[in-house]
Amino acid sequence: MTQVTASMVKELRGATGVGMMDAKKALVENNGDMDAAVDWLRTKGMAKAAKKAGRIAAEGLVAISTNDNGTTAAVVEINSETDFVARNDIFQTFVRTVAGSALAVSNDTELKAADMSGKSIEQALTDMIAKIGENMSLRRMEKLSVSNGVVASYMHNAVADNLGKIGVLIALESDGDKEKLQELGRQIAMHVAAVKPECLDQASVDPVALERERNVLIEQARESGKPDNIIEKMIDGRMRKYYEEICLMDQAFIMDNENKISDVVANAAKELGTAVELRGYVRYALGEGIEKEEVDFAAEVAATAATA
Repeated sequence: MTQVTASMVKELRGATGVGMMDAKKALVENNGDMDAAVDWLRTKGMAKAAKKAGRIAAEGLVAISTNDNGTTAAVVEINSETDFVARNDIFQTFVRTVAGSALAVSNDTELKAADMSGKSIEQALTDMIAKIGENMSLRRMEKLSVSNGVVASYMHNAVADNLGKIGVLIALESDGDKEKLQELGRQIAMHVAAVKPECLDQASVDPVALERERNVLIEQARESGKPDNIIEKMIDGRMRKYYEEICLMDQAFIMDNENKISDVVANAAKELGTAVELRGYVRYALGEGIEKEEVDFAAEVAATAATA
């Protein structure tokens, strides 16, 4: 049997918000399997969500760059140890330049090898680390393109043009007026920045996550003691709500809370007199998913005193 440690209990509590004893019991009942423990707690009605919110624990900048005709855009994240560096003009110029280079490559590896004033971006970053005196890393990049239409963008908590904390790209394929498409894309990008969808539509939901969600809902419904035909209706309703929570196209648009994003796109197509397709989106939040090492200051001082 897997040993349940204090760190495992802490992680489960952080993911679900339950008490220490409930978290420990869930881990014991499920032989230390974190995902199974979350599902067990949800079945018992103790936890409301299966996902653990990304913890923002890294500094730096997210940057966006768009090509001249607006059909391709890239977003990059470059991390630093402190926010002080993110406000440094040299760092900001570097990040902006890297974002521009991302338009011509396909992935992180190619971006690190791309040329920057006669040396690779990776080497240029190493040189800047030596110059500024703080560790940094080119964490990730993503690019969206359309044949016709626009890739619109939005930067939340911007510190300068196209530099900030949360960057969003929205790809709209259409022959419609580009200015109107840009405005539509920007509004949807603001929605994505605020609501944080997990996937574009129902077809793009991870089948494993979908099956897991359905199994949890089935167990919850069965505990109600209702007959099978009622349980089936309950599951259908709860799955619709699940899609509305995680799928961008099924979410209620934050600008009016009445129309779904799919309706907003359809209405725009009618107004423009031509088809509009939301082909994809990217949302980068600075430091999301990076857990900063926790330092026990009292223990650190005691250890320092002991070696003095």
